[in-house]
Formats: sequence, C-alpha cells, structure tokens
Amino acid sequence: MSDRNARNRAPQRRPDRVRRVAYQVIRQVTGEGGYANLALNKALREARLGGRDAAFCTELVHGTLRWQGTYDAFLARSVSRPLAELDPELLDMLRLGSHQLLNMRVDSYAAVSEMVTLTRSELGQKRTGLVNAVLRKISQRSFGHWIDAVAPSPDEDLLGYLAVAEAHPRWVVEAFDRALAGESNELEDLLVADNEPPRVTLVARPGLAAVGELVAAGATPARWSPYAAVLEGGGDPGRIEAVATGRAGVQDEGSQLVAIALASAKVDGDDAKWLDLCAGPGGKSALLAALVQDGQLTAVEPLKHRAELVRQNLRAIPGNHRVLVGDGTKPTWPEGSFDRVLADVPCSGLGALRRRPEARWRRTPEDVEELRPLQEALLDSAITSVRPGGVVAYVTCSPHPDETRAVVDAVLGRRGDATLEDARPLFPGVPHLGAGPDVQLWPHLHGTDAMYLALIRRS
Repeated sequence: MSDRNARNRAPQRRPDRVRRVAYQVIRQVTGEGGYANLALNKALREARLGGRDAAFCTELVHGTLRWQGTYDAFLARSVSRPLAELDPELLDMLRLGSHQLLNMRVDSYAAVSEMVTLTRSELGQKRTGLVNAVLRKISQRSFGHWIDAVAPSPDEDLLGYLAVAEAHPRWVVEAFDRALAGESNELEDLLVADNEPPRVTLVARPGLAAVGELVAAGATPARWSPYAAVLEGGGDPGRIEAVATGRAGVQDEGSQLVAIALASAKVDGDDAKWLDLCAGPGGKSALLAALVQDGQLTAVEPLKHRAELVRQNLRAIPGNHRVLVGDGTKPTWPEGSFDRVLADVPCSGLGALRRRPEARWRRTPEDVEELRPLQEALLDSAITSVRPGGVVAYVTCSPHPDETRAVVDAVLGRRGDATLEDARPLFPGVPHLGAGPDVQLWPHLHGTDAMYLALIRRS
C-alpha cells in the first residue's frame, strides 16, 4: 500500500465532544432564534456533561455569544470577503474559535486544531482550510492588540471605542450613556459588569422558607434583599429542597427589591387585593403572594404557557390567589379594584444582558420604539385598576430612558389622577439610588440586573 493511500485511509480524529455541544447550542441560538440558557441547559442534560466539562461548555457558549460583535470586527480584518457572504454556520465556527484564542486559557495550537477537526465533522473537509487560515491570523494578536487595530480611538470616539472593546452595539452604549447622564467612567464600569457572568441568586419566600435554610444548603446571604441568598459557586439550585418544593426560587436580587418596594409602600385603608398585571413567568408574583397579608394576589398573563409557569411558581404559596389568562390592557375587572398593582411591562431586556448574552445582538432600536405604546397602555391600565390612595409600581428590566421615565412622564402627563412619589426610601440600605424620585438599579453599582421602578399613587 502506498503512503498516500495509507494516509487517505487513516481514521479521522473525532471532534471534542464539549466543543461540539457548544457549537450546536450556538447554532440553535443564532440560526434558529433559540435562547442560550434554555438551549444550553437542555444540551448539557442530554450530553450528560457535568463538572469541569459543563463549565467549559458554558463559557464557550456564553462567551462566544456575548463577544460576537467584537469577534466579527476582528474576523472582518481576517477574511478575504465580507462576513455577510460567509455561511452562518461557518461564521459561528470562526466566532467559537476566536473566543478560545482570545478570551480563554486555551493553547493556540490546540484551539486551532480542535476547531479544524470540529469543522471537518460538522461542515465538511472543504471548509477546514479557511477555518485553519483565519484562526491562525486571529491567534497572531492578543485581544487587546485586536481592539487597538479595529476600534476607534477612545480620544476621538469614546462610545464607539467602548462598543467594540466591551461588546455592546453602539446604540445600546448610547442609551446607557443617556441613562447615566454622560458619566463616562460609570459607563465603562457598567459595560464591564454586563460582561461578567451573573451569580445564581435565590429568594426565600417569606413565611415558607428562611435565608438561613438556603445558607445551610450552601448559599450565602445577599447584600440588599432580606430574602436573598447567593450560590457563589453556581451549581443546580434544584438540588436545594426549598427550591425543589417551591418554598424558595431563583430570582435576581433587583427583581426581589422592586417587588419588596411595592409591598412596603404606605397604603391607607384596605390592603388585601394586589394585582400583577404582567405576571409571566411568575417570580415577582410568588414573592408578592407570599408578602400579601390575609389577602389575594391576582396575576394576569396573556400567554397560556407562561400563565402555567406563574401557577407553578405559586403552587407552594398559601391563599386563594388567582392566575388569569388575559390582556392587561383590557381589564375584565372594575376600575379601582386593587390596592397595589405591579406593572412589570414587556421591555427590551437590556438590563439583563449578563444572563442573556445573545440579547444585545438580537435587539434593535426599533424594538424599543415598537414596545413603547404597549408599555404606556399597560401603565395606564395599572393606574386605572388601582383605587384612589393605592399605589402602582411601574417596572422594567431595562435602563433605556425611552422605556423608563419617558413612559411614566407620558402617561402621567395625560392623567390628572396620579402622582409620582419618591421610591428611594423603599430601598433601605441600598446606596447609589440617584436623585429620585424613581429608582434605577445597576449591575456595576448593585450587582443586580438593571431594574427600574417608578412608584405612582392614584389620587
């Protein structure tokens, strides 16, 4: 047998299983519109990856998706044709390789070799030459040197520089800059914090579980919420008995704080009927239901499958609480039926980019514009639904000014029966709450999602 025939018949090396799982998850997210957290969790279970393999796969997926736009800027300098002409599956392969080379402790030779093997398995032999050549170009510079090569000068265009250096679309950087009132030092801190993996935060639902029980299960008390604890090392929260039975749950501390603020606001007279106007998936509903004293929470959600998630979240909460499938902009209850109303409206989700790495590249300025009429309609409905003297919490998981104070000002400007109150006293011990009267939480200042709350009282 000739040497050539022997080489042709030699068995091909199998691709690394963890990288293969990561690549397939990335394709689900970028190619099929999937959600990284859901697709990854399913893939890890099906592939039976745990421990270091699961951690490595998670970083491959989340890191590649988080830094996607920045890697594209590097790849545009390394590929001989426009990236738009590359097949999407090939571009994802190059992004995955770039992340290993530039932001992970993976040997360059090993990273390129493994990606060539994975390319051969997933995309065919013809693609391996391009992947090998491009990734070798990427490996010739460090991440910082690539930033210097492709980003605008920070002295001439700071926002443009930060957009590339911290992997956020420019329009998002500009919106955050507006929300921070031009504090450039804070802006960079915020963008850096957005790129840090979030901690797993738990909530001990009052009356059902205590923080001490979560601490005994391996968590540590959180900083601001009296009901919060953090799984510092990550891991599966479902292994904790209180979480498995619904007496506790997974909930960002910022999400807890805005619900607690609504429950803590002063209300004269009756205080037994509370409404969550946009309830799915039900984390805030469960906390409010646990906090209402001898009363009833009504949770409204337009989508049946999300309404079922709300029911699951409420399953362990005592009381005659209701979950309604319906449109919050078209109430089926009389005006002034409730003492407290939470309007946690659909939004761009720009406040949760730490835990949704793909969202920054998926959202557009048009999304914010298109959501605005719904946000205003829901806030208007919430104010109509609360009784005189009652309070409404307008909440978004976004710091974008067009989704926060602009919505509140627009709705209150059309009504003469509601006033904005100072919400800051409802966040005891929490620093950096700004000039008020509304409250904006921040990842870089509070370690939470960027939750916004405006407290409105109907007169």
